[in-house]
Amino acid sequence: MTQTTTVPTTTFNDGVTMPQLGFGVFRVPDDETQVAVEAALASGYRSIDTAAIYQNERGVGAAIAAAGIARDELFVTTKVWNTEQGYDSTLAAFEASRSKLGIDVVDLYLIHWPTSDQARRHETWRALERLKADGAVRSIGVSNFNIEHLEALAGEFETVPSLNQVELHPRFQQGELRAFHEEHGIATEAWGPIGHGNGTKELLANDTIVTIAERLGRTPAQVVLRWHVEVGNVVIPKSSKPERIAENIAVFDFELTDADHAAIDALDDPAGRNGTDPLDFD
Repeated sequence: MTQTTTVPTTTFNDGVTMPQLGFGVFRVPDDETQVAVEAALASGYRSIDTAAIYQNERGVGAAIAAAGIARDELFVTTKVWNTEQGYDSTLAAFEASRSKLGIDVVDLYLIHWPTSDQARRHETWRALERLKADGAVRSIGVSNFNIEHLEALAGEFETVPSLNQVELHPRFQQGELRAFHEEHGIATEAWGPIGHGNGTKELLANDTIVTIAERLGRTPAQVVLRWHVEVGNVVIPKSSKPERIAENIAVFDFELTDADHAAIDALDDPAGRNGTDPLDFD
């Protein structure tokens, strides 16, 4: 049975709206993706985040086709990978992704990483502008861009990214980048919202998070996801376990206090990044 969960939406600078909490499929094998996404849709998720490099777009598409949910009730994000960047190659990569997903229009298409080649990156953005103008995508954005990458785009293009998807969690809160986003009308989306790799176990075992969770009768993951929602981040937790999938969306019937926010804000650490710095990743 499909549950109905009221998830708030974020409105982009182009007027498109996106559910503030969605389901990510990073590192979910393609042959397990359909089952995981079907579980997510049954739990009330309506936003699914994938990428060409995840190699599970077919599984996402199969779940969408099997779900029987009206297409306009779903929000689908995918991304162009580094090796496919460039104008013509991005257009070709998009067509491959769209075919695997089995949908006519992608709701949000992102440049997955900035890479060091600015000229090629900007040709990729030009291709995304073309896809949006042609109606093949509803919104375009970026992922893992630092302020300098965003400023370079702004210096050459009038189109402002709708969203920037970056590593962001209580141990790495990206305050300066989030402030830049707010100033320029760019939505902030958190990948690895409850940590990444070993950082996840460390964050969910943190005394501050555990204490708040125990007081509220919630799990540490729910407390962290609620923190994201309340500070305004779009968030895409991932899991392949049905019970965890359902747990992660059950964060809209409680609130954190000002004291909770102050305690979580104090966890921020400039060295708290769990993933790769975009400046070091090509």
